[in-house]
Amino acid sequence: MRKAELRQLIRERKRQFTPQQLEELSLAAVSSLMKLPRIQQAKTIMLYHPLPDEVSTLPLLEQWHDKTLLLPRVIDDEHMELRRYSGPADLQQGAFGIMEPCGELFTDYQQIDVAIVPGMAFDDQGNRLGRGRGYYDRFLSRVPYIYKIGLCFRFQLVDELPNSENDIRMDLVIS
Repeated sequence: MRKAELRQLIRERKRQFTPQQLEELSLAAVSSLMKLPRIQQAKTIMLYHPLPDEVSTLPLLEQWHDKTLLLPRVIDDEHMELRRYSGPADLQQGAFGIMEPCGELFTDYQQIDVAIVPGMAFDDQGNRLGRGRGYYDRFLSRVPYIYKIGLCFRFQLVDELPNSENDIRMDLVIS
């Protein structure tokens, strides 16, 4: 199946759930994520502010006061940067209707312990299918040493994803 067809399939799967059901499924995925020793020990985490159809990271943004949280911000048609997140006042609506951080710019990428990455679909080999713009793949290709965790709903897991040399593989996928 081609990437565009897979994106459509996942969108159809997502539409089968109410927002409340997606929220409940999010809590289960986030609970699994929080149990990971790597997450518990991490001091600096790259996270994302969720779109309505993604696993909600809002509980993490509210609970992780003891960690340095970094959120991506789209800066042009190809790139994103990381900004510190210290609370809801650090957010403003950005590209594609996504809430983005307006806090302090973060560039000390060596300090990032783990990146939690959204996606349209993932497979058992850690391959990730994004929304098609390549922002995460381009960013993550510049920081290959960061441990990458894909976070998704169970129905976003597929047997195999088509991938190319530009696609960045996750070290672990949590659903």
